[in-house]
Amino acid sequence: QVQLIESGGGLAQAGGSLRLSCSNSGRPFSSYAMGWFRQAPGKEREFVAAVNRGGGRTVYSDSVKDRFIISRDNAKNLVFLQMNSLKPEDTAVYYCTAKNLVPWDRVYDAPKDYVYWGQGTQVTVSS
Repeated sequence: QVQLIESGGGLAQAGGSLRLSCSNSGRPFSSYAMGWFRQAPGKEREFVAAVNRGGGRTVYSDSVKDRFIISRDNAKNLVFLQMNSLKPEDTAVYYCTAKNLVPWDRVYDAPKDYVYWGQGTQVTVSS
């Protein structure tokens, strides 16, 4: 059973930064495309960012592009989401996702594409 465990959430002020981490128990880690989604109260789950197996290809939602950076360290089985210039509308529960048996260069931005999900970590941005 693949387990995804997120960490790094918390409270930040508008304009500040947070860095989320996600560990993936699946092996080899490099066989998984990874992503981040978020869900705010009363809203649908939305795509945030995704990275391919090797880390060289990324995609972002328009709402976070140029502020957030997704990256991965295949040697440490970790994926990261560096969140800069945070806004109150970034407040949400953030979920790490994973999908294996995929081509090397593919990235995925739809919830239905992912098989594995973490429990989520809360991010709250105050104005």
